[in-house]
Amino acid sequence: MTNAEVGGVPTVMHVRCPDRIREDVYRQVLELLADLSPVVQALPPSAALVELRGGLRYHGSDVHRLGEMLRVRTLTRLGVDVRVGIGPSITVAATASAQVDLPGGVLTVAPGQVADWLGPLPVEALHGIGPKQATALHDYGIHTVGLLTAVSPETVQRLLGGKAGRLAADRARGIDPRPVVPRTLPAAAAVRLRFDRHALDGADVRAGLLDLVVQLARMLRRRGQAARALSLTLQFAGGSSWEKTRRLPEPSAHDEDLRTMAYRLIDAAGLQRGRLTGLVLKGDDLVDADQVAQQISLDHSREARLVAEAAMDRVRDKFGNGVIGPAATARRAS
Repeated sequence: MTNAEVGGVPTVMHVRCPDRIREDVYRQVLELLADLSPVVQALPPSAALVELRGGLRYHGSDVHRLGEMLRVRTLTRLGVDVRVGIGPSITVAATASAQVDLPGGVLTVAPGQVADWLGPLPVEALHGIGPKQATALHDYGIHTVGLLTAVSPETVQRLLGGKAGRLAADRARGIDPRPVVPRTLPAAAAVRLRFDRHALDGADVRAGLLDLVVQLARMLRRRGQAARALSLTLQFAGGSSWEKTRRLPEPSAHDEDLRTMAYRLIDAAGLQRGRLTGLVLKGDDLVDADQVAQQISLDHSREARLVAEAAMDRVRDKFGNGVIGPAATARRAS
């Protein structure tokens, strides 16, 4: 079946966060997963895999209890109720997490239960089976995973194609040798804005960009990171886009530094009544804020702005992000 089980104990955990989880919260979920095992594979934007073998000696062999413990931690510390599937392979664990009935919960499938548990499920519930593949199987009369295992692999390959058919036939039988591969999120952070109607007014576009600057800077500071570069993408009516990246003079997560660079980027676009539908602002090549050298500054105005920025962060922490910010973004919101 797979080498991801120890003594009959399923050791692959698949975790599903709410679909619209913020990236900074998702990263914190990944940090909690790292407390369970050193092998965590991020599946952005809202899922992850954990290989539990390395943590069983430390945490004990009750993997279901580990799932419950994770769920309690994410709920109490982050306010996020996750769905957890645990099985002897990636396919079984991911299929199980999608079958959790509650808004959050844990479903564990032991190696000896795989065939009986998968059999009654509809074929579209098997992880890796897409809508088009499910339709092709339905047209042939295959509606459950059990029926899929009863058909020869050669027939499944004719229905779905060579490689896709082989994978579907194997995974329906619980065969999935893929390992969990440690993978963190890429060193970038992005915020997006879609305009309710095509934006032609330069002041409105700049106010929207300023709003993104504040969001991005706040996200970086909360994550303890700084950006070495900034990327701006302009999305136009008709589907075309424009993108440009520039490096910052030094890594930063401060509103003032990101705003200055963001305005340079949009000025470089040379907009002339372009019908904009959206903006994407991304901090690239991120580093830990602790690695950024603190320069001695004789600019008292800048120091005052940084003090005000820290004060505003404390206000947002207490009362929410929308209670304070630049006047231009407030006018835009109204």
